[in-house]
Amino acid sequence: MIEYGINTVGAGVQVFEPVTLGFPSRDKMGKTGFTGTVIGKDAVLRSGTILYCDVTIGDRFQSGHNVLIREKTRIGDRVAIGTSTVIDGTTTIGSDVSLQSMVYIPTNTQIGNHVFIGPNAVLTNDRYPPTGIGGLVGPVIRDGAAIGANATIVPGVCIGEGAFVAAGAIVTRDVPAHMLAIGAPAKIRALPEAMSRRQKDR
Repeated sequence: MIEYGINTVGAGVQVFEPVTLGFPSRDKMGKTGFTGTVIGKDAVLRSGTILYCDVTIGDRFQSGHNVLIREKTRIGDRVAIGTSTVIDGTTTIGSDVSLQSMVYIPTNTQIGNHVFIGPNAVLTNDRYPPTGIGGLVGPVIRDGAAIGANATIVPGVCIGEGAFVAAGAIVTRDVPAHMLAIGAPAKIRALPEAMSRRQKDR
């Protein structure tokens, strides 16, 4: 492993080189002794994974190839991050979360527990790029929500608990709990009966 700062790695972690831990954020460049990456036990880090400083990850984490996780990210237990996914830092991710390949998660995003995000989904945090007007406000994804492949979630949108976002949807407003967002721009619909019944059976 390539290591920067002081890293803490739990027991049973499998590393497939090259992997980088503790990569310095801009304010840590040229410094030593800073807090690097903290990873719990039984993780699998596949080749090309780069984890920045001030990243804390729980137990049984898995990364695909070429995953990038920036500074000040907090991740719970049993989280899988797919190949070529980018998490741009200052983000909180709960436990039992699956981010598929090539997902983009911007700064200041909150993701709850038991969340699924499909491949090529893009979350955004800048409403008026590149002006920065209004600051960077990432989406909030509540517990049990699922986002389909190639969906786009605009800044500040909340995807409610147990809500679903259809593949290819462009979500420009909040999605209430246990509802479906479908289309571009997305419209809110009731969950199909089979999906609703499956949620109740959990």
